[in-house]
Amino acid sequence: PLLEGDYLPSRTQHGWTGLGGPAIKLTSTTRECISPLHNNGGQDRTGRLSENRPAIKELTECNIIGSGIFISPKGVLEHAGSVGLSLIVWVCGGGICALGSMCYAELGVTIPKSGGDYSYVTEIFGGLVGFLLLWSAVLIMYPTTLAVIALTFSNYVLQPAFQNCVPPYLATRLLSTICILFLTWVNCSSVRWATRIQDVFTVAKLLALGLIIAVGLVQICRGHYDALRPSQAFEFTRDPSVGQIALAFLQASFAFSGWNFLNYVTEEVVEPRKNLPRAIYISIPLVTLVYTLTNIAYFSSMTPEELLASNAVAVTFGEKLLGVFSWVMPISVALSTFGGINGYLFTSSRLCFSGAREGHLPYLLAMIHLKNCTPIPALLVCCGATIVILCIGETHNLINYVSFINFLSYGVTIAGLLYYRWKRPNLLRPIKVSVLVPISYLVFWAVLLGFSLYSEPVVCGMGIYHHAHRGTRLLTISESTGRTSPDVSTGSWVSDSYTPCIASPCRSFTRRS
Repeated sequence: PLLEGDYLPSRTQHGWTGLGGPAIKLTSTTRECISPLHNNGGQDRTGRLSENRPAIKELTECNIIGSGIFISPKGVLEHAGSVGLSLIVWVCGGGICALGSMCYAELGVTIPKSGGDYSYVTEIFGGLVGFLLLWSAVLIMYPTTLAVIALTFSNYVLQPAFQNCVPPYLATRLLSTICILFLTWVNCSSVRWATRIQDVFTVAKLLALGLIIAVGLVQICRGHYDALRPSQAFEFTRDPSVGQIALAFLQASFAFSGWNFLNYVTEEVVEPRKNLPRAIYISIPLVTLVYTLTNIAYFSSMTPEELLASNAVAVTFGEKLLGVFSWVMPISVALSTFGGINGYLFTSSRLCFSGAREGHLPYLLAMIHLKNCTPIPALLVCCGATIVILCIGETHNLINYVSFINFLSYGVTIAGLLYYRWKRPNLLRPIKVSVLVPISYLVFWAVLLGFSLYSEPVVCGMGIYHHAHRGTRLLTISESTGRTSPDVSTGSWVSDSYTPCIASPCRSFTRRS
């Protein structure tokens, strides 16, 4: 933890501070500014929660039920081919997330570091694998997810104005870009405003889902559930195949993609041995129930053909059932996705910042602005990567692309759990799941990725190519320029041109002196 009297790099004339700068002594004023980003997991000397933790808790909860439920139903139904199979995919998707969450709970208490997958694979496999995973997260996973949510935001905002057609390509991209730029500016200006936006817009997300489920249940009570009858629910619009079912799971997994977010703030959790499993046992079944009920509500008022033809499912649902109050639905979903973009910008910039602080990304990204206390360079990188991706991709292809890469990283991390048991068999593990849990997940993982790659070789293959080829190329460039390079045997990073702090080094700013 940062204490009074610790040394930090000093502020430069441009207002930045970073690795290897001149040192200044920490005062009460600088502690207030630096601690949200640089202290040891947000803990004070006693290990109690710091005042920064409520914001982190809110951001974690907001990402459990994400905006994906307003995006993915169309893709799941399109690939599943029938209403009944699509509902089975949603339920089984929650079960697979529960298996993965139990594995991550063991990793979270065995390797008690914040950072999620990045921290675990770096500890288990070394710096090279951690570097590749971090690179893919910063430049592929988070920006692509942000692009999908931003495109959903613009579609729901513009759909009421283009009721009989798809909103223009240029209009959706322009509005998405404006939204990304505005929220980047907010996150650059103030951490407090970013967390307040998240709190306010979470209400819109819950309002939209609650309204959809309530209206859908009323429709079912009135007898409007023809599409849900078993005789019709399993009428396939196409011959089912394993490859298409795998793609349906990829679409559903996008909506569940926040299940491992708690592991990014493990150090912030009080008594993780009790609270990590408790969070899993409560949140995953709850989210699965909410998502399944939401899809049942959609089918209580729309035929499968109407749902597949809709560019904004919740808007079509509202227009059919809410009458003069149909405007509530696009506004609620737009506000929900707006908050989702803000949350992902917040977390992705912090991951980028943490990786740079460890030496796995350029040291510029480890700098913060002392006046605003925000990682502006990291936010700008996330913003730029997102704008590039949203201009070159279509929503459902981007979902398949990012979900494939997400599953790839999940599988590597859970395989690391088995390897770590073999490598460190006597290590204390407060939570130890049955070996059948990670094996079952990895079997499903291998089948899903194999058949997804077979069905969509271009989209999924690009994910593997970018993950491996470009990450290795970045590593080669960093070595050839004399910047940081990995010591794979120890998992640490060294640099021949590294400038240590002048005074006592603070481990929050220097990896090695």
